[in-house]
Amino acid sequence: MQASGTGVSRTRQVVAAVIGNALEWYDFIVYGFLASIIARQFFPSEDSYASLLMALATFGVGFFMRPVGGILLGMYSDRKGRKAAMQMIIRLMTVSIAMIAFAPSYAAIGMGAPLLIVVARMLQGFATGGEYASATAFLVESAPAHRKGLYGSWQLVGQCLAVFAGAAMVALVTHLFTPETLDSWGWRIPFVLGLLIGPVGLWIRKHMEEPEEFLEARKKAKGAAPGLWQVVREHRRSLLVSMGLASGATVAFYVVLVNMPTFAHTNLGLPLDQVLLVQMLAVALMTVVIPFSGALSDRVGRRPVLMAFTLAFFVMIYPLYVWVAAAPSIERLLVMQLLLCGAIGGFFGPAPTALAEQFPIEVRSTGVSIAYNISVMVFGGFAPLIVTWLSKVLETPVAPSFYVLFACLLTLLGIYCMQEAPRAKAPSALNLGVKS
Repeated sequence: MQASGTGVSRTRQVVAAVIGNALEWYDFIVYGFLASIIARQFFPSEDSYASLLMALATFGVGFFMRPVGGILLGMYSDRKGRKAAMQMIIRLMTVSIAMIAFAPSYAAIGMGAPLLIVVARMLQGFATGGEYASATAFLVESAPAHRKGLYGSWQLVGQCLAVFAGAAMVALVTHLFTPETLDSWGWRIPFVLGLLIGPVGLWIRKHMEEPEEFLEARKKAKGAAPGLWQVVREHRRSLLVSMGLASGATVAFYVVLVNMPTFAHTNLGLPLDQVLLVQMLAVALMTVVIPFSGALSDRVGRRPVLMAFTLAFFVMIYPLYVWVAAAPSIERLLVMQLLLCGAIGGFFGPAPTALAEQFPIEVRSTGVSIAYNISVMVFGGFAPLIVTWLSKVLETPVAPSFYVLFACLLTLLGIYCMQEAPRAKAPSALNLGVKS
């Protein structure tokens, strides 16, 4: 198998990983944006609050499968290759999104409807659990030595493109259809379009090449890869540090990005279509910031960039929630989301590469999968449910910021304890292209 080495082939590797990753996360995130409508269709209740909690709990159920999928697919990636794992993930996600897109409602088949949604979410969680580590390892190992931060950042650019596309599609159907049509069948359109993940994603990933670094590492190991318990035993510190690094990022992602449309519409009373437009603008800014901060980390190191943006986010989150809650408006929400998403983008840039660098190549996909998915399951999967519950119990719309502040403290500790990889010599001018 030919390894990637030239500038053109590296560019093709990045494009393949980013597009595939964006398609993967589009389907996963659309569910979060449409939670309130799905609640009425599959979890009917006389209490709309209880119905929404059930839909959000089902969103979280998928995260129970993430560590299982992450571990199994991570081990598969370390043994069989990044390309094979990423192709398998595409197939699994296609099946799960088809189940949601065409699932009969509760009115049609009763309890079978929510059961189908739960099974689909679990399958989605299993597939997505392996995506982050496989795509991150693939990108970092495809990069030139002096641009690993930049290359790794494109993994999260893919996720941002997914959020942007998901917000755009949900905003479009919300604007075009009446509430009755949207509840009846309009909500299915974003999921049906997500089925493009099958043929497009498989075609893209069929033409990827295994990274040269991975092929060399597997050759030295004679094709063998350490087992799960050996990884846990020998890399315990790296696992704990990586879980700390991922905790704040995943909570910020699901609270500030995924749950914000539902929160702003339900708790603050703002129009959903305008809230989604705000989200699109904020995510667009974040998408631009990510590769710049990733490239910056190649010059000054991962830790300084991660620490600076995490502290900025930590300082801003509570005052901004208070400011918006005091007089809810689209204008204030826009300022809040631009500031917060700018800080999140600054952290996201170096984060994938920093996680990958905590583990050697031969166990990288397994190690990142374990740490990332456990952290996402514990802190991120039920973040929308937790913040909705906190807002109800504490009777304050600023409650989500408390949960985010707690997760950020864990991330700051992880940044302090992380290992910094030696920086390769960089070019004299900061170059944000992906060609070497």
